[in-house]
Amino acid sequence: MDQLQYFEKERLPLEGLVVLDFTRLLPGPLATMLLGAYGADIIKIEDVETGDPTRFVGRFIDGSGAFFRQINRNKKSLALNIKTEEGREIVKKLAARVDVLIEGFRPGVMKKLGLGYDELSNINNKLIYAAITGYGYNNTLSGKAGHDINYTGLAGLLSLCAPKGIKPETQGLQIADIGAGSFMAINAVMMALYAREKSGNGSFVDVSMTRGLLPFLALAASALNSGEDTARKDSGPITGAYACYNTYETKDGKYMSLGALEPVFWQRFCETINRPEWIELQFDQEKRETLIKQLGIIFKEKDRKEWIERLKGLDVCCEPILELSEAVEHPLSEETGSWLNVWHEDFKELLVGHPFLISGSGGAELLPPPGHGEHSEEILKSMGYSEDSIVELASKMIIKVSKDTA
Repeated sequence: MDQLQYFEKERLPLEGLVVLDFTRLLPGPLATMLLGAYGADIIKIEDVETGDPTRFVGRFIDGSGAFFRQINRNKKSLALNIKTEEGREIVKKLAARVDVLIEGFRPGVMKKLGLGYDELSNINNKLIYAAITGYGYNNTLSGKAGHDINYTGLAGLLSLCAPKGIKPETQGLQIADIGAGSFMAINAVMMALYAREKSGNGSFVDVSMTRGLLPFLALAASALNSGEDTARKDSGPITGAYACYNTYETKDGKYMSLGALEPVFWQRFCETINRPEWIELQFDQEKRETLIKQLGIIFKEKDRKEWIERLKGLDVCCEPILELSEAVEHPLSEETGSWLNVWHEDFKELLVGHPFLISGSGGAELLPPPGHGEHSEEILKSMGYSEDSIVELASKMIIKVSKDTA
């Protein structure tokens, strides 16, 4: 299609799907935000005291931290004390009405509250109950605390990010939280929903962020299976060992990425820079370090902008390495809806857009990030609670009712 389109509200793919969201921080909230962008109704359950901790991370915009705003659009907030009998009763009533429940507590926490899968599936046998944890259920590490660095370390991924014998460095991105947590949760929930269409029954979905890293290790595992050395940083064809697949500094201190892995791309690139004698040396083990150094010298002869212009229109797999502030301004971002602009007085707020298109259409921004407990009254009234009962629950701090907007 010529340009990006957006679904009309009534045509969103997940319209009618209702999700009860007990998650906070990053993995779960990002997953539910994306489900909401494609039409699901998300009811975000927060504690009555402070709510999701990310509300206080980053610059405050309209009452909430910038990080919270990134991953909590298209949701309604119900601030609820689930440690009370009345609070748990509300959850059970909600569970009877929703399609999916997603939580991110340690294994067993919800069960101790009487809100585990066994208890809630007895109320609603069609319920898809997804639990996002670090190590998964029913194993020796199930109850342990952890973070992204622990999961990538234990899965064998982090060790591959450094040459053998060199200390692995922390990664700048949350690979386990997002790739193995958020995205795997979405995939698993969609599969469970499809299975329910056939069987009529819900299911328990165990999303382990450590186990979810396994697909990222497919290439490395193939080498392990064949008795080859596992490719680490600077030791394999796509980890920086060869000139054809590497990064290079330009004259102005910026960088270019060269991914001319296939011979045809490498040949075109060598011809473009007038080094046809390098074509046959692409994977020459003895010449690889020399080629990297020589190519580094060539890239430093021009500014990044000059390289972009010289390679324009050539199919050689060479692109600039952009800072994030540059990436959001790149024409591709506007064309594909990668970033959404929201203007606030003297500065621009950039929100993560929609990661995929369906028939050329992206998701939708239906609701701004909610205030803490902003929709408590609305949700309870939809469940049949009277005004007086809502006031009483609020007075006992079982719920928080707020008219504030985020």
